[in-house]
Order: sequence, then structure tokens, then C-alpha cells
Amino acid sequence: MAESLPLEMLTYILSFLPLSDQKEASLVSRAWYCAAQNALQETNVQYNIPVSSASLPAIKSLGLRGITGIGLTNLDDSPASHQVLESVAYHLGPNLQSLCLSGGSPTEASFVALLLGCPALRILDLSGCNSLFTSGTLLAQPETAQRVRQVLRGLCELNLAGLRDLTDLSFNRLSSCAPNLERLSLAYCHLTFELGPARGSLGPPDSSPSQLSFHNLLRFVKQRAGRLRALDLSGTGLLPEALKALGQVVGLQLKELSLHGCQDLSTEAVATLCRLQSGLTSLDLSGCSDLADGALLAISRDLGHLQRLRLRKLQRLTDAGCTALGGLRELHSLDLAECCLVSGRGLVQALGSGHRAPAPLASLSLAYCSSLQDASVFSLIPVLGLSLRVLDLSSCVALTNRTLQAICTFLTHLSVLRLAWCKELQDWGLLGLGEPTEEPTQGPQLHQELEHRDSGPKDPSPQPQGPSLLMLRALKELDLTACSKLTDASLTKVLQFPELRQLSLSLLPALTDKGLVAVARGCPSLEHLVLSHCSLLSDEGWAQAASSWPRLQHLNLASCGQLTEQTLDTIGQACKQLRMLDVAMCPRISMAAVRHFQAQLPQVTCIQSRFVGGADLTLTL
Repeated sequence: MAESLPLEMLTYILSFLPLSDQKEASLVSRAWYCAAQNALQETNVQYNIPVSSASLPAIKSLGLRGITGIGLTNLDDSPASHQVLESVAYHLGPNLQSLCLSGGSPTEASFVALLLGCPALRILDLSGCNSLFTSGTLLAQPETAQRVRQVLRGLCELNLAGLRDLTDLSFNRLSSCAPNLERLSLAYCHLTFELGPARGSLGPPDSSPSQLSFHNLLRFVKQRAGRLRALDLSGTGLLPEALKALGQVVGLQLKELSLHGCQDLSTEAVATLCRLQSGLTSLDLSGCSDLADGALLAISRDLGHLQRLRLRKLQRLTDAGCTALGGLRELHSLDLAECCLVSGRGLVQALGSGHRAPAPLASLSLAYCSSLQDASVFSLIPVLGLSLRVLDLSSCVALTNRTLQAICTFLTHLSVLRLAWCKELQDWGLLGLGEPTEEPTQGPQLHQELEHRDSGPKDPSPQPQGPSLLMLRALKELDLTACSKLTDASLTKVLQFPELRQLSLSLLPALTDKGLVAVARGCPSLEHLVLSHCSLLSDEGWAQAASSWPRLQHLNLASCGQLTEQTLDTIGQACKQLRMLDVAMCPRISMAAVRHFQAQLPQVTCIQSRFVGGADLTLTL
């Protein structure tokens, strides 16, 4: 039936599938293969290509499909890398819109040749490519700079994060070749802050050949104010006076600003910025440790169109400041992780005020908020409603099963739920059962009740009653790391999510082969699986489970002490899409077995470590 459908209709149908499913569908038939190739041509898909001579046929094939986004890994100054860059420029260059060379070490000549072959480029990521800027001669020739300028006229996003050798001179040369930049990242570059132009410059008066100065950056912002929309200055040590100067640039209308880790910023400087850049829709102030409630009050007062706000690690932020969040009516994503004084009461007051409809939050992180209690979460969860898709409560150690059951009752559209290190979670909470009356006998009571249900003739496949984890049918990611009271009694019954992609059951000492097999059958679409420190898992369990996970790409089995090379053989035969395997501290898996495994699946990165002479030796193959 499907074979008779027009190619356009097959392409449309497959476009709704996740990337991994599209790849699986392409194996059905030639018609499905062609449809899958068409469906994969999406602007938000980036193909990561390892740099080696073996990648040349794949590059040619991708070129025939008109791929628009790639990332190159293992790039260096070798002849093989030069050959790959030439192939990319020839086969992919005409259609390429996004190019990522992050962490690579290409030569200046091969880099320039690559750029000249990419006239449609809109996004360029050079983060960590220090070799391009070490000599200070990149684009020093006017003729070369002019040719590069012609092909980079459409470049709108440039990432220069983490470049230790970036200077005013090299930044000015490169940025002048991209006159239409809208987004710029200088995150974790070493900015110097001086009152006047850098002295001793060999180039234009304000262009230093030896340092990257804020004065030069400010001049760039003033020149591009009418077009610049996003800046990332995270980790640059930005000073309060510098932030004020940025906000005061005439004509600048930023939409996104990231200042993660700028610890010297003051509440006054943030307030000035918010008043002058009131059009911001995304703001990251995580790790700006001097900020307090006043900063949040200014944000709420002046940034009425804010959609994404990150305030991680603001140790001085309290519930009083959180009450101001009620003024942000367009907020979609809020991150308050590691704000240890936030108990949730202020957030409840902000989002639950009856004056206006609550903000349509889609993502909320309260991870590591040690003051968070059940009572606040009970009040907060109903207010969040059906718009919430991502909830992170990791390491909120005071939360109990009652919080989990409230989540399962009101937040049934969640796609991501993280409850790592919530150690009070127990089987009856996941199962949606009532709290046992006698805590000391909870374990035996619960097991007896489940066994009684399993033996009933009228219900051969009993399902938990009440608000169990099974209510969250849309889950794509679940993290139960170190919820150490959970056992097979609940995991075998509630982990039944056909669409689940990521799962962590690390540090569950009671997880056995029975639980592993049940999870494999209930969650067949897993791509990322973490089972480290699950000491009861054995080769027998994996022999039954592995065949259910053909899509696994990342697998962590570190410190699973019973596993042997037999499990490696089982995984190697069943999980052909595997890309990363961690068997660190697995004493019964030898280095020879790991090397044999990787010889069979050379695309897999294997991690193994063991104690050698009292030291922990870690090897990545």
C-alpha cells in the first residue's frame, strides 16, 4: 500500500518522524529511501562529518542531496584534512548555509579556500579554532579579505567563543568581511577593559595586535547597532561600567544577551541595561553572583517581552524577588537552578496571581534548589498547566512521592522530566498507589500487593491505578538517577514509553535483570541510556534486552561489576547505531575485549578505566 503512494506524500509523512526513525524508514525500500532523503533536508539538521579520507564518498553523496548544514570533527593541518576541506567546498559549498569547525585546527590557507567555496553561508562557528588566530595574519592581505567579503555578505551569525589568541586586529579583519552580522559570540574570550584606545597598535589607532579590548568591541557595536540583535559575552569578566556602556549605544536594539559567569556585574548595571534595552527576549545572567532581588525586579519592570530567562547560581536571589516574575507575561523558559534560597513560594505567588492569565511556561528548571518543599510544588504545579514540556527538579532532595503524583496528575504533556537524586521517591509513588500505612513494612507490603495483582485471573496485565508515571505518555526524556529506593516492583510496570529517547537509571542498587528486560520491552526507541553503578545487572539480562534497542547511540555501563565481554558481544551484534560506550570501572571487561569490540564497530568511542597501581587510569579509544 505504502509503495503506491506518491513520493511527495511519502516525504510529507516521514517528515513528522524523528531523525533516527527517518533513517530506519529509509531501509524499507528504494521509494522509502528517496522519500527519507527528501525529508531529511531540513534547515535545522546538522551533519557531523569526521575528517578522514574515508569521509570523502559521504561528502559527495551529501552534496548531491543539497545538504545545508555540517560540522567537521577531528580537523587539523594534515593533508587528509586539506583534502576533506577541498571536497566540502566543491560538493557542499554552493548550498552550505551553516558551517561548524569548532575545536578544529585548519591552516589559514585551507580555511580561506573553504570560505571562498561557500557563497551562501549564514552561520559560521569558529569556537576554539585557535590555530587560525595564533599568527595574527588571517585575512591580512587586502586582496584575500576582499574576496572573502564577497562570499560572506550573507553571514548573519559568527561564533568566536573560547579563542585565546583573538585580538582587536584579527577580530576587525574578520568582522569587516561580514557586514551583515546579526549574532556574535565572544564567550570566554579574554577581554581587557581600558578607558582609552589600546596603546602600541601597529594597525588602525584602536586595533591592538596583542589583545582583545572592550573599547574595540564597543566601537564595533556602535558601528553595527542598527543590525546587531544577539551578543554572547559569557565568561569575559564584563564590568558594570562596560555593561552600562553597551546598553547606552544609540540605535542598539538587542533581542538576546548572554552574560553567563560575569561575576562582577552589579544589580545597578543590570537595571540600567534593562531600561535601555527593553526589547530583549532572551537574557542569561547565570553565575553573576553579585546580583540580588533588585535585578529581577528591574527585569520584570522593563523587559515585558522576555521569553527566556536564565538565573542559575544566583545565591542571593530569594522568594521576594521571584514574586516579580508575574510581570513577565510572555515568559516561555525559566531557569532558577542552584538558587538555594528559592523555596518556590514566590514563584507560586507570581504565576498564580489572579489578575491576569499565567505566563505560558514551556520549560522550568528548579534543579538543586535545596529549599524547595512539597507544599510549594503542590501549589505551583496546577498553575503551570498543560503548556509545560520540560521540568527539572534534580537534586531537590526534600521532594517526595506526593510531588511525583501531583506531576502525573496535572502535567500530562511533559516531554522531559528530570528527578535525579530525589532520594525519597519510592515504588508506590511511581505506581500511583496510596501511601503504605506502616513505613517499616512498606517493601514487603508493596511486593505482596503486586504479586497478588499479578496472580489475578481477571487481569493478566495489571496496570497501576491512580496518577502513576504512566500518565506522562508524551515523555521523551526521563532521569531517575540515584532515586535509590526504586526497585523492579515499579520500574517493570511504569517504564512503558514507546517514544522515550533518553533514560537514566544510574545508581539504582536494586535494579536487576528483570527490570532491565522490562525496560527494554517498554522503551524500544531509546537512543541514550545510562545504567552506571547498577551492580546487579548481568550478561544474562543484556542477552535478553539488547535486541530491543537497535537505535541506541550512547550507552553508559560504568561500574556495572558483573558484566563481562559477553555483554560487549551482545551489544555489538544488536546495537549497530552505537556511537559511545562507557565501560569504565567494569573489572570483568578487559582492554583486549574493548579493542575487539571497537574493531567490529570502529565508529564507536569506547571509554574504559580501571585502578592501576592505586591510580585510576582512564582510556578513550
